[in-house]
Amino acid sequence: MSGSWWRFPGRMLLILMMALAVAACGDDDKESDQGVSGGATTGGERLGGRVAVLGTWGGNEQDAFMAMVKPFEDRTGVKVEYEGTRDLNAVLTTRVAGGNPPDVAGLPGPGQMAEFARQGKLIDLATFLDMSAMQQQYSQDWLRLAQVDGKQTGIFIKTALKGPIWYNPKTFGSVSGGTTPKTWDELMALSDKIAASGTTPWCIGLESGAASGWPGTDWIEDIVLRQAGADAYDRWHRGELKWTSPEIKRAWETWGRITSNDKMVYGGKQTMLTTNFGDAGNPMFQNPPRCYMHHQGSFITDFFVKANPGLQPGEGYNLFPFPSFGGNGDAQVVAGDLFGMFKDTPQARALIQYLTTPEAQQIWAKRGGAISPNKQVPMSVYPDDITRQMAQSLVGAQTVRFDASDLMPEAMNNAFWKAVLDFVQNPGNLDSILANLDKVQQETKGR
Repeated sequence: MSGSWWRFPGRMLLILMMALAVAACGDDDKESDQGVSGGATTGGERLGGRVAVLGTWGGNEQDAFMAMVKPFEDRTGVKVEYEGTRDLNAVLTTRVAGGNPPDVAGLPGPGQMAEFARQGKLIDLATFLDMSAMQQQYSQDWLRLAQVDGKQTGIFIKTALKGPIWYNPKTFGSVSGGTTPKTWDELMALSDKIAASGTTPWCIGLESGAASGWPGTDWIEDIVLRQAGADAYDRWHRGELKWTSPEIKRAWETWGRITSNDKMVYGGKQTMLTTNFGDAGNPMFQNPPRCYMHHQGSFITDFFVKANPGLQPGEGYNLFPFPSFGGNGDAQVVAGDLFGMFKDTPQARALIQYLTTPEAQQIWAKRGGAISPNKQVPMSVYPDDITRQMAQSLVGAQTVRFDASDLMPEAMNNAFWKAVLDFVQNPGNLDSILANLDKVQQETKGR
């Protein structure tokens, strides 16, 4: 999505590529010792009962999650009662404050997870997970990202690459000359060329219910990491680098070269503000196309295919990496879906144990739209070359960083989302927008 709050060492995610190592320890159907296969979590007996799960997924993503937990339900007799909401921050915060949390929930991000954990609301999963097995299956960095004050308060069940730029191979070649941009200057030259021809180069959608604006935060994060470097990126999300600093202001201005020019984006600012993120790329597939490029995370392929049946990876859609700005080399921003446990019940424990396993995670990986953080999920399960290409982008990246907004406290994250919408609506107000973000940054220190 995504000071003295939860800090991470600057090199923390450089080993993240281990999470996608191609080592496949066993065949696809091998069941994890810490999973629910054979009744391992229930003493050989069916557990029964229910487990309430709150998450952010709807539509195709919800279908994928339910397919993921179907073997768990069949083996244990536990009914997974899933509730999806795009307003996850507000709904979860309200329910936790009211003493009515779900048993298990997707968490808005590591920053918000830390806030819940320090309030004593999350169960330490290490009290029942086999952490020796977890350390074999997950890279140490994925485990650390889900820890607070030494406690394993969350787990990642899927991950995403945040920076790809998508295009339709059937039409993109006519405007790009058969090449893809490698640098930001090349990307802007191509954008200017397309805009001058009378069509728009970009499709952008920022609407996502109460979380509207988050797709724009991904743009800013990708630009900051590549333009200002990893050190500035780390100091920024930790609250040590002001939003009004030259590095961060420059990133907003860089993105503004696209968003503040209606000739650059299909439908202009109003369409950006009102189009749901999952629908935003669809004009690329119209005839004639209404745009040629779309910046979005690796999960977006599910949305492409659902809205455009028959679309095939490689032929119907393809991608190129977010371009570099020169001296910082290849870099990638990544994110992941965290789960935490609010109620300590046998059913909740069993579900968390199952979700950590390669058996569970490869179900979603096979369906597309997800990359597993479990090292025992082999590359062969991914459904197409595009997904494998994204996984290899993580493996080959010189610099890897987690989504900055997800590492920020909830109030800072929410202010970031709103600032994106304000900037798109009124780019001339950038100075006041960033000054307000500085105020929120100062207020959230210590959380």
